[in-house]
Amino acid sequence: MAITSRAPAPGGGVAVPPAGPHAPPPGRNTAWSEGVEQLRRAATTEPGRLRIIGAVLAALVVLFGGVTVWEISGRATAADDVVGRSQPLSADAASIYRSLADADTASSSGFLAGAQEPREVRRRYEKDIANASRLLVSAAANAGAGENSRKEIDLLGEQLPRYTGLIEQARANNRQGLPLGGAYLRYANEQMSTVLLPAAQRLYEAETGRLYTDYDDARSWPLGSLGAGVVALAALGWAQRRNYHRTNRVFNHGLVAATAASLVVLLWLAVGHTVARAELSAARADGQESLKVLNDARIASLQARANENLTLVSRGAVLAEDKKSDKYDVDFTKNMNELDAGLATALKLADDDSGRDPVTRAVDGVKLWKQRHATARETDLKGDYEGALPQVIGDKDHKDSSGAAFDMVDASLEEAVAHEQQEFTRAARDGLGALGGLVIGAAALAVVGAAAALLGIGRRLSEYR
Repeated sequence: MAITSRAPAPGGGVAVPPAGPHAPPPGRNTAWSEGVEQLRRAATTEPGRLRIIGAVLAALVVLFGGVTVWEISGRATAADDVVGRSQPLSADAASIYRSLADADTASSSGFLAGAQEPREVRRRYEKDIANASRLLVSAAANAGAGENSRKEIDLLGEQLPRYTGLIEQARANNRQGLPLGGAYLRYANEQMSTVLLPAAQRLYEAETGRLYTDYDDARSWPLGSLGAGVVALAALGWAQRRNYHRTNRVFNHGLVAATAASLVVLLWLAVGHTVARAELSAARADGQESLKVLNDARIASLQARANENLTLVSRGAVLAEDKKSDKYDVDFTKNMNELDAGLATALKLADDDSGRDPVTRAVDGVKLWKQRHATARETDLKGDYEGALPQVIGDKDHKDSSGAAFDMVDASLEEAVAHEQQEFTRAARDGLGALGGLVIGAAALAVVGAAAALLGIGRRLSEYR
């Protein structure tokens, strides 16, 4: 084995041979590793640690404010939609249904009056058709309408002119005393009950579903905001405790201001959303649920009245499924049972005298209606059509007709619906108002809190200069 000796370098040291051409270059740190190293070195000194703490506190406060702005903006938008979009659209859909049902009732009442159709009945029919047409145009123009709603709107827009055409043919034949008018009227009623009203019902259910979705969005808890607020306050509390243990100073004005700002936002968030949630829940329970029940009851009463009229128009020509009973009389009984059930539920939901009184009057009107209908029906079954007719539609000698009782029920239900609509609007607006200012306030206080935290930490850093 050969031993290589190294010549001594000048000064007595050993000469080191130069690096060969293939020697690796000196190692270089990446920007990331250098940054980590600088952060580690900074963290070993108190000023460095204070800078890191200040940055983290400011970031947490800003994060808290940002999450609050984001979550509350969404809930405020949903609450605003409840007040200004989805509930009015649901109410319009219910009004379309009522207008169509009432138009069908008015057309049958005018037909029973014969060639001399009362002017007020004709005006009522025309008003109902005009109202339904106007609301359909408004619903179609609503850009937020879903696909299902648009399909029903298109169907109603297509079929409504066909229905009115049948009614006009029935009127024209009735004025000439032709029995064909009754057939046209029955066919028009069939179109109304099998096509138009089911489509209106589906439209109402679709719009009410959108309303309930907006309710749920507006009432959902802002868990992200609440969690971020708790974390920010905990970090600020820890920083102040650390400051106290290292300096024996009880308060750092900047950190106290940041804590106060964050605490205000958290309390405002919790209380404001709790109040909004409670008011929106009241709007749904005391307003919208009552409105739905009352709308269904009013529709049942309108359908009952139409079937009562058609019982006289058909004169037993249309039989029920049992092939024995009059179809329209059977449907009348079914509608009246639905009306009774709806009024009973409405009485339970009514939470004040202003809501209970009109429903109570409607209940009394239904009892009177049933009595007068039974009397008219008995007269008709005896073969006395001319005697039964004024007992149903009324005249100067028969003011206490079943039609007058129906008008009393309809007016009472209309009053109850108007009251519950006011209750809903008030509660929903209160819920929306509880969130008012929270978005801007949270953003402003978050900026103030972050700045105060940085100033508080900066005050400590100045002691090291």
